[in-house]
Amino acid sequence: MVFVLVLVGCDSQPLQEKELRIGLIAPISGQIPEVGLATVEAAKLAVQEVNERGGLIIDDERYHVVLLIEDNQDNAEQTISAALRLINQQNVSAIIGPQASRNAIPAARYAEYAQIPMLSPWSTNPETTRNKKWVYRIAFNDTFQGQLMARFAYQDLGYQKAAVLYDVSSEYNRNLAEVFRAAFREQGGRVVAYELYTRDAPDVTEQLRRIQAAAPGVLFLPNYYNEVPEQARLARELGLDAMLLGSDTWTQIPEKDRDALEGAYFSTHYGVNKADGEAVHFRARYREAYNKEPNDVVALTYDAFGMLFEAAKRHGGTDPKGIRDALNTLGGYEGVTGRIEYRESGDPSKSAVLLEIKQGEFVFKRRIDPE
Repeated sequence: MVFVLVLVGCDSQPLQEKELRIGLIAPISGQIPEVGLATVEAAKLAVQEVNERGGLIIDDERYHVVLLIEDNQDNAEQTISAALRLINQQNVSAIIGPQASRNAIPAARYAEYAQIPMLSPWSTNPETTRNKKWVYRIAFNDTFQGQLMARFAYQDLGYQKAAVLYDVSSEYNRNLAEVFRAAFREQGGRVVAYELYTRDAPDVTEQLRRIQAAAPGVLFLPNYYNEVPEQARLARELGLDAMLLGSDTWTQIPEKDRDALEGAYFSTHYGVNKADGEAVHFRARYREAYNKEPNDVVALTYDAFGMLFEAAKRHGGTDPKGIRDALNTLGGYEGVTGRIEYRESGDPSKSAVLLEIKQGEFVFKRRIDPE
C-alpha cells in the first residue's frame, strides 16, 4: 500500500514528518471475506483522508499515517501470528481489529501482554475486553444485545415461547445464545428448544425439526451472515413459521439471500438511513470512494481510526502507553455510529439500532438505549 504525502510548509520552518504506524487485522480470506473487505475499505478511507490533508498534526509535528494490513484468514492461529508480526516486527503504535470475536479474543491476550492498544470495531463478546487494560471495543457487547432482543421478543412482540439455534463452537454465537435464553426466561417466557451445531457440521435439519415440534413463537439465530440465510430457508421449507430474530452479523447478509428472512428483526450498530451530522458526510465520502452504502463494519472501523487519531493528538505522541491513557480520558467521542466513551473498562456505553427486513431491505425500526 502506497500513500502520497504532500508536505505543507509553516513559515520558514517546515513541519517535520514522522510516522504513526497502525496495524489492521482483517478476515480478507476465510469464511467471512465480506467483513474483511469492509474493514479494509473503511481503514483506507480513514487513513487516506488524513494523509491527503498532509498527515496527522500531533504536538505541532506532522505524522504520516502508515497502515499495515494483515489477513488473519478468519482463523485464530493466523490471528495470533498477525498480531505478533505487527507488534514485534512492524512496531505499530496500536492495532485495529480483529473483527469477529472468535479472533479478537485470542488477539486481545497478546495485545494485553505486549501493552499495545487494540481496538476491535465489531467484536461484541465480553471476553474480548474482560480484565484488560489495553483492549477496547467500538461496538456494544453481547450482554446488552442479547438482553435487548429477549425484551423485544417478549415485551414488544408478545411471544411467550422461544427457541434458539446457535453454533456452539463460536464464542460470539454461544454467548449470545446464553444471554438471550437467560433474559427471555427472566421476562417470564419459556425457552422450549435450545439447539446447537458446529461450523464443521452445518446441516441443522434435525435441530430445526425438533424446534418445529416445540412450536415456539420466535426463533433466535445469533449466527454469522454466511449461515443464516440457509438456516432460514430450511426452517421455512420444514413449515416452521416462528418469527425470526437475529444479531448484528446479519447486516452482512446480501440482498439476494434475504427472501426467507422477510419480516425478521435484528439488532445492529448503525442505521445508514438514520445518519445525521458527521455521519452524513462519512456516508457521502464512502459512497464516492466505493460506489455503495457503508454498513456497520465500515462505520465501526472508521470510528476506531477516528478515536485512535484523536487519542494520539490528545496525548501528543505515538507511544502506545500514551495513546492508551488518552483513550481512557477522551470523554465522549462523537463517531458516525454514535457517542463513544470509556469509563472503567474498554466497553463503551452505546445505543443499538433495531432493523426489520422488508422486501429485501433493512428498514429502521427504532433505536434502543442502554438502561
